[in-house]
Amino acid sequence: MDKDYFNKIVTTIILGVLIVLSFFLLKPILLSIIVGIILAFIFNQVYNWIFKITKLQNLSAGLICVLLILLIFLPLWFFTPIFIEQSFEVYLASQQMDFVTPLKNIFPSLFASEEFSAEIGSVLYSFVTKMTNSLVNLLSQLILNFPTIFLQLIVTFFTFFFVLRDKDIIVSYLQSILPFSKDIEKKLFESSKGITSSVIYGQVIIGMIQGLIVGSGLFIFNIPNALFLTLLASLAGIFPIIGTTIVWLPIVIYLFIKGSTFSAIGITMFGITSNVIDNVIRPAFVSKKTRMHPLLVLIGMIGGLFLFGILGFIIGPLIIAYVLIILEIYRLKKTSGILTVLHE
Repeated sequence: MDKDYFNKIVTTIILGVLIVLSFFLLKPILLSIIVGIILAFIFNQVYNWIFKITKLQNLSAGLICVLLILLIFLPLWFFTPIFIEQSFEVYLASQQMDFVTPLKNIFPSLFASEEFSAEIGSVLYSFVTKMTNSLVNLLSQLILNFPTIFLQLIVTFFTFFFVLRDKDIIVSYLQSILPFSKDIEKKLFESSKGITSSVIYGQVIIGMIQGLIVGSGLFIFNIPNALFLTLLASLAGIFPIIGTTIVWLPIVIYLFIKGSTFSAIGITMFGITSNVIDNVIRPAFVSKKTRMHPLLVLIGMIGGLFLFGILGFIIGPLIIAYVLIILEIYRLKKTSGILTVLHE
């Protein structure tokens, strides 16, 4: 066997083993690293603006880290006790809630049978109980696993700092190891940047803004457990197709049945505003050429939720997007078709 060929085989095997070991080494903190990279992408423009003023990379990245810490920990400090209290209130209320009577008032003919009504009530009670139990268990796990979560946050912030500061070096290194021509590399990075903006800004951040609009209406009209419902609306707003309607519409129906017509109409106005703003703000952030089809985003979010947990809302669609970008690059065609919305 040729000596050079043998050396290449041995080198490849050693490299493969080291890559596998590195993966298992990074696996426990991989999500933290990914979150740090995503946060660096989000705050990149702010960093560039501060860097133009300071001309110092470490100072600029450090100031952004302090800003991020304030944006995360101050709301957590003030709102976490309220959120925990409201979560337990929702849990206790769900144990005593009458699910059938409101449905009977809306659909009297459908719920004429007592057996059918009892069966539907049992199913709804079981579903709500499981959801609230999961929520309480999640809060308990967050408290019990605080030391681990703290270490994960440290990894996230260090990743955020160094990616923000050294992004040009990282991009140059990635370009040096990619097996593509310069033109394809340029197209790959442009498509990746555009589709990442589409998912993060166009879907996640705008979805959270929609949830906050609904939450404003809940606070203004003094709806019980408004903070908890605002969080649910923000999460629902991230999902394409589903949106915040799944949160505010049942509240409006309940208020109409209860006789609080003024509050119901007011929250309806906030809910409609939340839905309309999707078509007003989103185009300002996302180019039509890099907008993912809603079905792909929804599939990516649900799959990501099962695989990565809550962070899958962001990571899942990005994985699907990057796979499709690579496929389009190999086809040597402009990224289009299934990757973007059909009506373009």
